[in-house]
Amino acid sequence: MVEGVRRPAWAEISRGALAANAAALRQVLGSSALCAVVKANGYGHGAPLAARAAVEAGADALAVAIVDEGIELREAGVERPILLLAEVPAATLPDALAAGLTVTVGSRAGARAVVAAAERLGGVHRAHLKVDTGMHRQGVAPGEVDEVVAALLASGAVDLEGVYTHFPVADGTSDEDREFTAGQVRALGAVVARLEGRGVRPRVVHAANSAGALGHPASRLDMARIGLALYGYLPEPGLGAPLAAAGAQLRPVLTLRARVVASRRVAAGERPSYGRRRALEREATVVTVPFGYADGYPRRLFEAGAEVLIGGRRYPLAGVVTMDQLLVDVGDDEVALGEEVVLLGCQGDECIGADEWAARAGTITWEILCGIGARVPRVVVP
Repeated sequence: MVEGVRRPAWAEISRGALAANAAALRQVLGSSALCAVVKANGYGHGAPLAARAAVEAGADALAVAIVDEGIELREAGVERPILLLAEVPAATLPDALAAGLTVTVGSRAGARAVVAAAERLGGVHRAHLKVDTGMHRQGVAPGEVDEVVAALLASGAVDLEGVYTHFPVADGTSDEDREFTAGQVRALGAVVARLEGRGVRPRVVHAANSAGALGHPASRLDMARIGLALYGYLPEPGLGAPLAAAGAQLRPVLTLRARVVASRRVAAGERPSYGRRRALEREATVVTVPFGYADGYPRRLFEAGAEVLIGGRRYPLAGVVTMDQLLVDVGDDEVALGEEVVLLGCQGDECIGADEWAARAGTITWEILCGIGARVPRVVVP
């Protein structure tokens, strides 16, 4: 896919903000290791950039979703342990193991495939066992763990380094959600205790995602897998208390910037953009910004009343978001060609966050960040 480098629209990735977030999260985690989740192109921040910044900030390990993501990081020179967060097809295991990726085992068939691939390749390869304690997406049922572990340990080619589970409602605020998550921690603990009774003690037991690490201290265990919080956003507003108690707060790592490329006066009653959805209430200057839904600006934000920042002021969209461009109503204000526009981030005293986009669009912050397109160049800033 083509990446844009000759277009006045770009994403700035702040190394300093990511380092500050990692430091703040480390205060909360205490002795638990920090695994930086950099799947989905580093949550839209650019996987190699995010991974290198996370490593510089002291991340103990990294996590991705698919083999290609792990290989991309290895080719970028990343040497930290990289965990695959899902069981991958048997055909991709040779490439995963050859790249030194830590594979996930989530089924009996997966255990057999990992053993076969590891023995064919030679050497000893790290694996983590994923236990399904309630997400019901992937993972070994607690009652099947003994059989799967036996299959893995029967081979000298597999190092069962870790055991983990995944939370579906760690960010939930209801008593039911909190008890469900606590029950998952207990279920994982029971599995680990049973393994220890057999003389098997994986070195890394982990359960916490960002929400778990912040809202469920008992889930921090040996390692926490931190995604969204590392990039500067809380999974749920009420989860900021542990950070505040440590005298820290998260800072968004990504800023989306562009420049005005066209400007025109448009008469009252005219209806800019596709669909001619909304008439201008008065004569106004409408400027064009080279960023559209193909770049990750959700089309539904127009109807939801989204705004951009120019000169430290908020301005509304003047028409439906198009594939490559936005139209912005700046009223009677003077806005020059080439003037900077902030789509996500701060300008002056005003800030627009990915969580604001998510609230307007009726979605979640994760989807907004991950939706930023590949043709938006990522630039590392201090």
